[in-house]
Amino acid sequence: MKSSHSILIVDDNLTNIKLLLDILTQSGFRVSIAKSGENALLKLQENLPDLILLDVMMPGIDGFETCRQLKENPKTKDIPVIFMTALSELVNKVKGLQVGGVDYITKPIEPEEVLARINVHLQLRKIQLQLIQTEKMSSLGQLVGGVAHEINNPINFIYGNIFYAQQYVGDLLKTVKLYEQYLPPDIPELEQWSEEIDLAFLKNDLPHLLSSMEAGANRIRDLVRSLRVFSRLDEAQLKTVDLKEGIESTLMLLSHRLKSTSHRPEIQVIRDYDELATIECYASEINQVFIHLFNNAIDAIDSKVILLQNKPNTQKIFNPKITIKIEPIIDKSKLIINISDNGIGMSPEVIRRSFDQFFTTKPVGQGTGLGLAIAYAIVVDKHRGTLTCSSEVGEGSDFTITLPFYQQIS
Repeated sequence: MKSSHSILIVDDNLTNIKLLLDILTQSGFRVSIAKSGENALLKLQENLPDLILLDVMMPGIDGFETCRQLKENPKTKDIPVIFMTALSELVNKVKGLQVGGVDYITKPIEPEEVLARINVHLQLRKIQLQLIQTEKMSSLGQLVGGVAHEINNPINFIYGNIFYAQQYVGDLLKTVKLYEQYLPPDIPELEQWSEEIDLAFLKNDLPHLLSSMEAGANRIRDLVRSLRVFSRLDEAQLKTVDLKEGIESTLMLLSHRLKSTSHRPEIQVIRDYDELATIECYASEINQVFIHLFNNAIDAIDSKVILLQNKPNTQKIFNPKITIKIEPIIDKSKLIINISDNGIGMSPEVIRRSFDQFFTTKPVGQGTGLGLAIAYAIVVDKHRGTLTCSSEVGEGSDFTITLPFYQQIS
């Protein structure tokens, strides 16, 4: 399900408001209204629209000053602003562009012109965000891939030598045991030194120490492998990949968030994978989708934990879990990936807006409102698939991706 774009109309003229409201709602836009610049600035503290239609001549602060303040606010500076005015002088148009407007609509309002200009700037904004995200992920992929490569060589050296170190230490401990067996037991210097270094503890602990080092080296090797799979620098183009591998590498990178905390037990990950999980896709971008959805699920679970803690009479034990299911549809033309959680869930209004750019229910500074919008663009626009969401407040959320097995290159 994809939500329509939201538009904020800022105008003090009721006739203009009614006309624009009819035009926009009939075209599927969600519309909110502010009758002054001051009122608009207050509304924007609560909800961010995708685009603003701003009248120039208004009581109080005019449209130019309203736009200037919008562009000074980091939270609102990137929202496209289209001015509406009966002023046709060049100097006014230039002033509007100088304070941050992207376009002008001249009154009297023509419905076709309004819709055309709005759609152009919404599309430009979408392309801009995709370019920013592509560049960001490309840079991140290069960084991650480079770091993984640099770590890989020394960790392989360490891992490869632990086996020999264990053998050598075993031989040395056996030698010490033979010396203890055949040497006289009352040599003062040996007894004193054995006590100083706690020889009995060393003999017992050293094999465990080497086993821990081996486990740690294994963990680093797995992380490096996951980083390389996630970045997939060699797979920027279409390639046949196993989605299970991408999912597992993403889960490995998020393992620190899945672990138990002081507030909740470890998040259980339930896997239900079909053997047929290999598709043609842009692997690094599909991995981005997985990381956005998993992060979203973990955030929802943590929010539910906080909610339950604030309910004093809650007796039910909460066992957090994320379930991943992969299966082909009946005719095997597409693959379905379902990611569900038992977190806090979403209301119908939040579901409706969940794929909107900049929409977030998180506090300021904790979410950009771009994660699910980017995931939607990757699945739907780039891969000709679908991404839908269903949810119930207090029960959890369910995201379903469908992807064709093969991509048609246009």
